[in-house]
Amino acid sequence: MRPPRRLLLLRHGKSDWADGATPDADRPLSPRGRASCRLIAEHLTADRLAPDLVLCSSARRTRETVEQIAGALPASVPVLTEDRLYLADVSDLLDRLRELDDGVPTVLLVGHNPGIHALAAGLLPVGERSRLPTFPTAALAVEDLAVGRWAELGPSTTRLVSFVTPRSLAGSSSH
Repeated sequence: MRPPRRLLLLRHGKSDWADGATPDADRPLSPRGRASCRLIAEHLTADRLAPDLVLCSSARRTRETVEQIAGALPASVPVLTEDRLYLADVSDLLDRLRELDDGVPTVLLVGHNPGIHALAAGLLPVGERSRLPTFPTAALAVEDLAVGRWAELGPSTTRLVSFVTPRSLAGSSSH
């Protein structure tokens, strides 16, 4: 039996607000954001979470998040940077995931709140959604699909495998 399809949902690292004149889409990661991404990269490596495809918002902070975790990604993994994922709401994110080819077993989606949090919680069974009360910057939810095809993804179609934040990883002795 083949392993289930897996969805990795990553919110971008903390962005830099030092220059208030910088347009939202062009805000870079802050030093803290880069440090948080390094913790996530170590976690991806330690837990062998290797996506077969990366979907990334076109915002600078999401692209920089992917750059910061690149060392933990398979060398040949395709990274698709898409304008439609920038500040996308839950329905737009779900529409994009439903377009995935069923030959892609594991996808990493790098995006923004509130969409990424609403998606991560909404895919879980109703009784499990409280396990994701917040989704801070650089948080990572790992969810296995309980349906056979990406096109069937929707409310209550996944199960939560793990949820980590930079704070939880910094306090963990195993990472």
